[in-house]
Amino acid sequence: QVQLQESGPGLVKPSQTLSLTCTVSGDSITSNYAWSWIRQPPGKGLEWMGAIGYSGVAKYSPSLKSRTSISRDTSKNQFTLHLSSVTPQDTAVYYCARRSVRIGTNWGQGTQVTVSS
Repeated sequence: QVQLQESGPGLVKPSQTLSLTCTVSGDSITSNYAWSWIRQPPGKGLEWMGAIGYSGVAKYSPSLKSRTSISRDTSKNQFTLHLSSVTPQDTAVYYCARRSVRIGTNWGQGTQVTVSS
């Protein structure tokens, strides 16, 4: 059974870079899924941010592409989100997930990130 766990700072200052890591157990991040980052700002819906595939190639939401990168460490079975130049509008609960059209989505528990000075 796959499990995903987000980790990272809960508070980030404006203009800084937010980095969150997803640690995966029960599956390899080199398996054929979209290893994804999704966020939910307060009072709003879910927003897909991007994903990294089994080959290590990442895709990003067009609205966030200029500020987002996703990397991975296969030796640790982790993938990491980097979001630069954050503003208070980036305050959200951030989720990592394993996604497949055929199987569906497995979610991490989510982590609250607040952008504030």
